[in-house]
Amino acid sequence: MTARRVTWIGVLISQALVLHGVERLLPIPQLAPGVKLGLANIVTLVALNILPWEDALLVVILRSTLGALLGGGASGVLFSLAGGILSFLVMSYLMRYKDTLFSMPGISIAGAFLHNVGQLLVAALVVDTFNIIVYFPILAASALITGFFTGVISDLIITAISHARLQPAVLRHGRQRDRHT
Repeated sequence: MTARRVTWIGVLISQALVLHGVERLLPIPQLAPGVKLGLANIVTLVALNILPWEDALLVVILRSTLGALLGGGASGVLFSLAGGILSFLVMSYLMRYKDTLFSMPGISIAGAFLHNVGQLLVAALVVDTFNIIVYFPILAASALITGFFTGVISDLIITAISHARLQPAVLRHGRQRDRHT
C-alpha cells in the first residue's frame, strides 16, 4: 500500500470521526432510538468513489469501530459495524449503476435504509425480541430524508475532488491514474 493511499484512508477516517462527533453535538429531537443524520456516511460515499473497494471497506470498519468506541462504548461497536457494513455492501453494489440507474442521493438513501435494518436486527438479537420492529417506519422515513441529504452533499464533494484533481494515485477500480492529470 502506498503512502498516498494510507494518507487518503487516514484523512477519510479522521473526517468521518469529526462528522460523527459533530452529529452527537447537534440538538436533534429523537423520534426513535437510533435516528441520526448519518453524516459519517458522506465519507463512506466519497471513499466508494475515489478508493479501491478494499480501502473503502477499511474506512467503514475503522470509522464505525472508532466512532462507537469514542462515542458510546464497546456495545455500540456491534450496532455500528452491523449497520455500517450492511450499508456499505448495498451502496458498493449500487455504485456500479451510478448515473445510469441510480443517483448519488438514491444510493445514499438505500445505504441509510440498510444501515437502519442492520441496527434493528442487532437490537432484536440483543433484546431477544423482534417487537423492536415497531421503530421500523420511523427509521425508514428518517433514512429517506437523511439519505437524500447526505447523498447530495457527497455528490458535491466528489465533484469538487474530481475538479480539483485531488483523487488518489490509484482509482477505485485499481487502475493507475495518468501522471499528467
